[in-house]
Amino acid sequence: MKYTLILLLAISSLKVAAQQKQFSLDDNGRYIYYEVVDAKTTSKDSLMLRAASFLSLYKKSIVKESATDTSILAKGKMVIDKTILVAGHPSGEVNYTLTFEARDKKYRYWLSNFEYIPYGRDRYGNYVATTKIATPLEKTPGKLNAGEWKDIVESAYAKTAKLAENFKKALSTNLAVKPSKKTETISTKKW
Repeated sequence: MKYTLILLLAISSLKVAAQQKQFSLDDNGRYIYYEVVDAKTTSKDSLMLRAASFLSLYKKSIVKESATDTSILAKGKMVIDKTILVAGHPSGEVNYTLTFEARDKKYRYWLSNFEYIPYGRDRYGNYVATTKIATPLEKTPGKLNAGEWKDIVESAYAKTAKLAENFKKALSTNLAVKPSKKTETISTKKW
């Protein structure tokens, strides 16, 4: 009896340790990735400039929608990959909304409104969106697609966490986007 109790306790602790991190739910029951960060020595204006430079670095996947003196609203997308053994291909994309708000020595950001659009092959063999209608990540499909949907949500969380880590790193360092240097033409006629 004692050994079975210890065995059950060990198995249940392994299951808890093996669970993946998941999105939190906001007030409306939608997935959200929310974080408040203390930037002890950084002013609001500096944080806003750093956030704008981060968005300009990721301009292919994140588009700034609006900005005020204390906040930025942007929409973005991330491609979810499906890997089978060694080969992989994109299975779809997840669209999201990034909201950033700054105060002196403190900022917060959140990613929300996650929507999935599946990909399929077109007649040329390229992976493209099969529909324009997006499915919210909170909507659980039927039993047939439950395993695949779980993988999509876990992959979306992993990519969101990585994007958030890069965002925090960009806001903590003083790296600004440097304008590209124009090549100066050299004239051989004047010397």
